[in-house]
Amino acid sequence: MRFLNQKLLFKVGFYTLFFFNFNTISSQNVTVNQDPKIDQLMAEKRKINAAITVNNRYKIQIFNGTSEESKKVLAQFKKENNQYDATIVFYTPAYKVWVGNFKSRIEAERNLIFLKKKYPNALVIQPNKG
Repeated sequence: MRFLNQKLLFKVGFYTLFFFNFNTISSQNVTVNQDPKIDQLMAEKRKINAAITVNNRYKIQIFNGTSEESKKVLAQFKKENNQYDATIVFYTPAYKVWVGNFKSRIEAERNLIFLKKKYPNALVIQPNKG
């Protein structure tokens, strides 16, 4: 009988310690150290996405590449062509420079002929069409 009481006492003690240990582990706070550049990247992503207009209009993509190169292309383009709207858009994995806001594909194609002289890889796109 004494052996059974010791066994029962051992089980109760074990489960009590297990419960308190588990409770202590689950109630601890976790601190995450985040690189400050993540906030900067998220802010830039939000700014770029805010520039995207979703409509049934056509645009001309004049560049596809890195962030820094796209900024240079956009600045140069705006300096030379103030009659066009222009923006940078990010679609994984590249940044794209889109110009214009044309109502019809014909209007976009006419402007494409002019832009291809300086940007030979330019193409007409309709952003909201998959």
